Amino acid sequence: MQNLKPGEIVTELDKYIIGQNDAKKSVAIALRNRWRRRQLDKDLQEEIAPKNIILIGPTGVGKTEIARRLANLTDSPFYKVEASKFTEVGYVGRDVESMIRDIMELTVNRLKARQQDDVQEKAAKIAEERVLDLLLPPQKSKEEKNDLENDQEEETIKAESVTSTREKLRKMLKNGKLDSRQLDLEVADKSSPMVEIFSNTGIEEMGINVKDMLGNLMPKNTKHRKVKLKDALKLLTQEEAAHLIDMEKVKTDAINMVEQTGIIFIDEIDKIAGKDKSHGPEVSREGVQRDLLPIVEGSSVPTKYGIVKTDHILFIASGAFHVSKPSDLVPELQGRFPIREELHSLGADEFTRILTEPKNALILQYIALLKTDGVEIEFTDDAVEKIASIAVEVNSSTENIGARRLHTLMEKLLEDILFKAPDVEEKHIIIDAPFVEEQLMDIVKNEDLSRYIL
Repeated sequence: MQNLKPGEIVTELDKYIIGQNDAKKSVAIALRNRWRRRQLDKDLQEEIAPKNIILIGPTGVGKTEIARRLANLTDSPFYKVEASKFTEVGYVGRDVESMIRDIMELTVNRLKARQQDDVQEKAAKIAEERVLDLLLPPQKSKEEKNDLENDQEEETIKAESVTSTREKLRKMLKNGKLDSRQLDLEVADKSSPMVEIFSNTGIEEMGINVKDMLGNLMPKNTKHRKVKLKDALKLLTQEEAAHLIDMEKVKTDAINMVEQTGIIFIDEIDKIAGKDKSHGPEVSREGVQRDLLPIVEGSSVPTKYGIVKTDHILFIASGAFHVSKPSDLVPELQGRFPIREELHSLGADEFTRILTEPKNALILQYIALLKTDGVEIEFTDDAVEKIASIAVEVNSSTENIGARRLHTLMEKLLEDILFKAPDVEEKHIIIDAPFVEEQLMDIVKNEDLSRYIL
């Protein structure tokens, strides 16, 4: 984990998220506290639990983005899940433990990819030798040759000849002169049927375990394929890289990363708050909360890679809480989310900044996209302000979806330009306030139409 100070964390978040300073401050402290805990003695480390956070606010104000960017800052395992996807134990559906299995799967895959990158050069060299062996099979052994061929001098000459031919082939291979040549390659056959087992511990977990078990007990099927040499090199490099990976180290490192630095973002937690069961025999929302409680408090969850302890995973929950409120959650779960931060609705000023300031600003994205067609678009200041004010107007007259409204407006605004860009003669286009009004105001004024289009 990087040793970032809270102020540095907020500064980094400011590059991508406009406003919401209180929420940024809270998550920065929570992240710094994780680093502080790891500097303490082992005994004391185990006693200090993470201070989980609930972010409260309408959609499109930056709740998910704050959590995601926070994970990226420290290279922490991150997983986002909607609380409304879970069902109470005993019902068909996803159990709450599945989020731990999912974050483990993501972390293992990420570490595997990193190890593969580290051994890529070595794997490529081995793959190259294997391709050369296919192009120039090894000579027969001495026992299969007659006495005349066993002459030492003749053997030396032949060996030199083979080496010379191999090196010529290697040079041609590296220069791409053999790329289109066909090779008969033996590859794993992935078309064989798999057996799935359904159990109370979760379809995801048991299904994968059975596949692994059968894969180890049954012989691996292979088949011959005719592939171009260029593709054969890629396939063999991937295969060799997979062989060079130390999977035991990957599993151990992944478990440690998830346990010590993992961040799980539970969205729509307000959807499982409250005890209203007036809509018939629906799955108990309170039941899901009680299933969630031991995971957030700290428990051991079995995964295909080993037991994962959730005691020090940081949980960040979020919800709009339009109908319910945080106090509608069961008291025990409330106690496990001691930090509450309310995110504010966004206005015209924030929208203007969102369009232009962040590193991944929406306007910069469209400028870059159109540049690939050789078209340069330029937004005037009054155009940006006009887009922001229209976003506020549409949000107030229809559903308030926060900054997500900007995506819809920008797409509609530039629809014709994006469509005609490859063939347009005018390669420099200025987007000003009159252009924005011309493209959008008719739709905005027609409230019924704007509900469908914007």
